[in-house]
Amino acid sequence: MNLPRTGIGIDIHAFAPEADPAPLWLAGLLWEGERGLSGHSDGDAVAHAAADALFSAAGMGDLGTHFGTDRPEYAGASGGRLLGEAARIVREAGFEIGNIAVQFIGNRPKFSPRRQEAEAVLSEAAGAPVSVSATTSDGLGFPGRNEGITAMATALVVQRKQSKSTRRDTLEP
Repeated sequence: MNLPRTGIGIDIHAFAPEADPAPLWLAGLLWEGERGLSGHSDGDAVAHAAADALFSAAGMGDLGTHFGTDRPEYAGASGGRLLGEAARIVREAGFEIGNIAVQFIGNRPKFSPRRQEAEAVLSEAAGAPVSVSATTSDGLGFPGRNEGITAMATALVVQRKQSKSTRRDTLEP
């Protein structure tokens, strides 16, 4: 029996220094007029948390394992690209993706007006349903002090059925 597997991902990025501004990419979308995030890639905490949750659910490490700072080809990469690549890697390992749910925590940008657009972009990247919700931290912690953004995600995957002859956990000789 192949039971569903769940995974958790979290990603945190500080806002880029005002002296070295960056565009804000969040949930696969460009947020014009908003201060961007620091990071090896585009800093898209929502997309990164979603990718981490997929890797967690499949038992395949994390974002740093696959796209870490030691991989120069991912410098400046879009969060959507990383999420799409994570979904491809998880599928190639024999898993189907059920869904991904992400909670964005921060005071800005105001997320609700673009929620459906973000979900459509992320769902297309993952090839599976992605839902995104947003909240503030009521002024607490670094998101509450407008120092950065946090995103937490869960993912559900199911391993494709394997025949008995290809299973490694069998006790047969």
